[in-house]
Amino acid sequence: MAEILTNTTPADGDAASKKGVWALLKENPYLLGLSAFASLGGFLFGYDQGVVSGVLTMESFAATFPRIATDSGFKGWFVATLLLFAWAGSLVNGPVADRFGRKGDMLIAVVVFVIGSALQTGAVSIVMLFIGRAIAGFAVGMLTMVVPMYMSEVSMPGIRGTLVVLQQLSITLGILISYWLEYGTQYIGGVRCAPDIPYTGGTEGARTFDPRNDVGPNGCTGQSEASWRVPFAVQIIPALILGIGMLWFPESPRYFLMRQQEDKALEALAQLRRVHPDTDSLRFEYLAIKAEVIFDESLTRDNFPGQSGVKLFFSQYFALFTNKPTFFRLLIGSGTMFLQQFMGCNAIIYYAPTMFRQLGLSGKTSGLLATGVYGVINTLSTLPAVFFIDRVGRKPLMMCGAAGTFISLVIVGGIIGGYGDTLVNHKAAGWVGIVFIYVYDVNFSYSFAPIGWVLPSEIFNLGSRSKAMAITTSATWMCNFIIGLVTPDMLETLGWGTYIFFAAFCLIAFFFTYFFVPETKGKSLEEMDAVFGDTAAHEEKARLAEIAASMGLTDSLPTEKIDQARGQADHAEV
Repeated sequence: MAEILTNTTPADGDAASKKGVWALLKENPYLLGLSAFASLGGFLFGYDQGVVSGVLTMESFAATFPRIATDSGFKGWFVATLLLFAWAGSLVNGPVADRFGRKGDMLIAVVVFVIGSALQTGAVSIVMLFIGRAIAGFAVGMLTMVVPMYMSEVSMPGIRGTLVVLQQLSITLGILISYWLEYGTQYIGGVRCAPDIPYTGGTEGARTFDPRNDVGPNGCTGQSEASWRVPFAVQIIPALILGIGMLWFPESPRYFLMRQQEDKALEALAQLRRVHPDTDSLRFEYLAIKAEVIFDESLTRDNFPGQSGVKLFFSQYFALFTNKPTFFRLLIGSGTMFLQQFMGCNAIIYYAPTMFRQLGLSGKTSGLLATGVYGVINTLSTLPAVFFIDRVGRKPLMMCGAAGTFISLVIVGGIIGGYGDTLVNHKAAGWVGIVFIYVYDVNFSYSFAPIGWVLPSEIFNLGSRSKAMAITTSATWMCNFIIGLVTPDMLETLGWGTYIFFAAFCLIAFFFTYFFVPETKGKSLEEMDAVFGDTAAHEEKARLAEIAASMGLTDSLPTEKIDQARGQADHAEV
């Protein structure tokens, strides 16, 4: 350790800090590949999120589980079970990640996910299906918490925000692939359960499949159960790839330092940066991470003296609500996540075929095709955030997105309310509604979808960030659960009012962003202090300077290098 202290030279760090995001990624293909690989955790979430919309439209699935198909409330529980347990998984995963490491945590989550997916694939009863959804959901919650944490801890400050957006892009890819896979698997055996039996459900003018009456004595003689079992089974493949692949990647250096395993930490960091452990730039970065770990430990000792275990755990969370500036930051972060969900994004993802049917798009095949196009637009529209989030800023993108989604949903709601069941006979109006569903998707995907994750990570000071982010993430899952649960009943009872309901929250999001959300582009945490009326970041900076002095860094590190060491905290750590 003494050799590292005496030979640390920050010159290489200066050069790296001045390089752009893409230059850093080009110089670190291993890191980019690792982050892309780890983002398979987000892919699994997106896939499991999107796969349910197509499964709900398949007649063979309805014939196997008729209550889900005919009871809108029960259908909501089928969708929302995964989300409820994902909320639980994300909430309790912190201690698991600290006990078994980030890699170990991901491996555990993969095993749990495979078990849940296997139960869904082979489900022969509602109980088995729901247990599979719950187990898979718990694993998804674990992954959505630990994967961004791992990506944050192994990356460099200059590219951390971009890698967070990469996680969002991976989620949209999962949704996209699930949509198009189901569009193909619906044809296994045919799109109808019993082609020779006429439909008896729905109304006289628009008959639909009734799983209680439109199935022959031999079950589905047309569409095979493989049409929905295959999509459930396919998600096991990327999960296994993630689990097996992570065996070859290093553990987080920060985790090793938290466990006082300094040699392993330096070795892991050298593997990540693809340089020799004796490289000066690597030693400097190693010391920066160590300074941050020591900072966390000292902050805990000073603020919660004599506490440990469960008591310390709850005391740290309670402190977020008793400090007014910290509580205000928490309200901004949780409010952003709340609005991200109540603007209706996941309602469309879960029930897109149903919504397209309301717009007069007849036939399950046409609905799944339109849903697949929605997935393509969803993915492509996320890309602008990668290029503009650090150029235009967070706030302008969020306000534009909120305005665009509001206008789009009002138009869709107006069309459905104005034409009602006659939309089938007014093709032009129906297509206008479908187009504005896509316009909604574009506006949401470049704004609240990625920025909803990035912004909360930028407004909390280092001392409270991990706990505050756990709360904002759990708020997302709980709101997601509520949306997944109530949307089927809303579509059935409110009809066009469902779109106006979500449009109202888009309007609220516009004014919330305008009046309350600070612009974080290019701002340090010290500048955030002025917004929230405290001095937490300034005090943290002074403490870090003291830690640097205690490590013998002051002779070799000027003030700006202490700031750079602190850069581990100034960028997104989800």
